[in-house]
Amino acid sequence: QVQLVESGGGLVQAGGSLRLSCAASGRAFSSYGMGWFRQAPGKDREFVAAITWSGGFTVYIDSVKGRFTISRDNAKNTVYLQMNSLKPEDTAVYYCAADLRGAVGAMRGQGRADYWGQGTQVTVSS
Repeated sequence: QVQLVESGGGLVQAGGSLRLSCAASGRAFSSYGMGWFRQAPGKDREFVAAITWSGGFTVYIDSVKGRFTISRDNAKNTVYLQMNSLKPEDTAVYYCAADLRGAVGAMRGQGRADYWGQGTQVTVSS
């Protein structure tokens, strides 16, 4: 069983920045692919970004490219999402996810993951 706990959400004005963190339990974190998803009110959950087990490959949805950066610290069992130039349309609950195979394809392509966090609210005011 893997537990994922997100933190770092909050209220920020448009143009501001936030950094989300996701702390994972377990000794195999360095072998997991990790991702971030979000769900806005009344909308389906959508993939945002993901990173492979080594950190050597990252992928983003087009709407956040150049503004968001996903990274990981395997020594701390933590994955991060640095969000800059935030827009009101970024408002959502953000979820951390883990793929035990270390890849990102299933998260990106099918929105599937083996484990999910509880989510953290991000609100961007205009």
